[in-house]
Amino acid sequence: MKKIILAAVLVVLMIGFMVGDYFVVYALQRGEDGSPPPACAKIADPSLKAPAAPPFERELWTLTSRDDLKLAADHFSPKEPSHRWALLVHGYGRDRTFAYDYAEAYLERGWNVITPDLRAAGESEGEYITMGFFESDDLIGWIKKIVELDPSAEIVLHGVSMGAATVMLTTGKELPPNVKVAVEDCGYTSAYEMFRDQLQVIFGLPEFPIMKCVDVVSGVKTGASVSSAAPIKAVGATKVPMLFIHGDADRLIDHSMMERLFEASGAPVKEQWTVEGAGHADAKPKNPAAYFERVFAFVDRFIGSARSDKE
Repeated sequence: MKKIILAAVLVVLMIGFMVGDYFVVYALQRGEDGSPPPACAKIADPSLKAPAAPPFERELWTLTSRDDLKLAADHFSPKEPSHRWALLVHGYGRDRTFAYDYAEAYLERGWNVITPDLRAAGESEGEYITMGFFESDDLIGWIKKIVELDPSAEIVLHGVSMGAATVMLTTGKELPPNVKVAVEDCGYTSAYEMFRDQLQVIFGLPEFPIMKCVDVVSGVKTGASVSSAAPIKAVGATKVPMLFIHGDADRLIDHSMMERLFEASGAPVKEQWTVEGAGHADAKPKNPAAYFERVFAFVDRFIGSARSDKE
């Protein structure tokens, strides 16, 4: 009888691992050709094309992550020297080119801009996306690189979707004083909650036991469980002002997540802005002029003038 029970337990564990592995590959593993995970086709609009690069001087930056991945980013320079720096973080299944239109708005206002490829995206190495967990460590690496180049740098972190989650996770860590302010646009409370909701929407499947299997297998294969990517647990430690943005027609990340994040945030100054009729990552496309007016009205309160003393 004991052997039968043991065999049954082993079978259940094997099935659980197979189920978890399927969804980890589906949602987190990069294709062998460098393509994003298959889930991106269900979540992100495949017809959306990346904007053109801003017409400003550009150079390729590289960085080695703490786990020895080579990461890539574009550094755009404004027409006049400046100590203002914007670190713009793309979303799930995208790459740095999808931040180019955000970059142009900053550049036109005299900012230096860094648009990184997060790990397992674009030209950056990596097999698995970790939904902001290890990406937040990578973001700190880019911050340090900026400060090494310009010790007087004043930095804004601005992310959309998974990029916003990465920004929130980053601001929950110890940062150099050069980081002055942050903008999170439609970030999630946790990757676990977001995937749980999409499991129901896309597959019609329940949370238990599937998400438990995914959480375990993601920890084994990526080094970070899905539940580890939880901005809702990080924002309480945020020490920089933060602007929260969300559309009230977002079907991927419910608007209520912003309200929970805002309530949990320990930012010394915080504001939230709901964009009526905007879907996921649609706040800026809905009305670019209003979007950047709101963003810069907030950011400019905490960062000095555009011109530097290098001139």
